[in-house]
Amino acid sequence: MTAVYWIWGATLAIITFIVVPLAVHLLHRTLKAARAIERYARESLTAGVGIATNTSAIPALEQTLGTAGSLVEASKLLRSRAEEISGVAVDLAASR
Repeated sequence: MTAVYWIWGATLAIITFIVVPLAVHLLHRTLKAARAIERYARESLTAGVGIATNTSAIPALEQTLGTAGSLVEASKLLRSRAEEISGVAVDLAASR
């Protein structure tokens, strides 16, 4: 019967001095990791909001680029008309 008490006591001592402190240590590490993840997630949210704010003008930029394309075409037309007018002006000056 005393062997049973020794085994029971040894098991209780192992649980008390090894298993419980190890479990507490692992739980503490898990809690630290969870808090770090929460902090990183908060920082990522702040960065994401900044990125969204900074890139919100992209649709307006695309619209501007579309308008710029038509402006380029209009400027080419104006240039050709200006060249025609200058040609006519040179011809008129030469004929006088």
